[in-house]
Amino acid sequence: MTNSAVDYLPIVITFLVAFGFVATTIAATHWLGPHRKTKKKLESFECGIEVQGNARIPFSVKYFLVAILFVLFDVEVIFMYPWAVNFKEGNWIYFVEMMTFVLFLLIGFYYVIRKGALKWED
Repeated sequence: MTNSAVDYLPIVITFLVAFGFVATTIAATHWLGPHRKTKKKLESFECGIEVQGNARIPFSVKYFLVAILFVLFDVEVIFMYPWAVNFKEGNWIYFVEMMTFVLFLLIGFYYVIRKGALKWED
């Protein structure tokens, strides 16, 4: 059974209709909607709490660094799940591949610790 371009025509048409609908809706709301910009309307809204000072105060980048490192190592664990599920069907090659993966993961973790990325003291 061979696939031709005609077989994908319904999918292409569906994408075009969906994109056209979204573009038309966005354009119509900008053209037809009211354009009243008052000082009160342009203020930031935070759950009904009054604004207190500037929201752009500097804080430590370490929060972002820890969050990114958490996501990085968390995603690595996701790659281990399919391996664990299929562990009994695998052979020694699968085991060696996973141990290599864990070794690279530990090398990365060691690098993060040596660079002091997880130290909170300045």
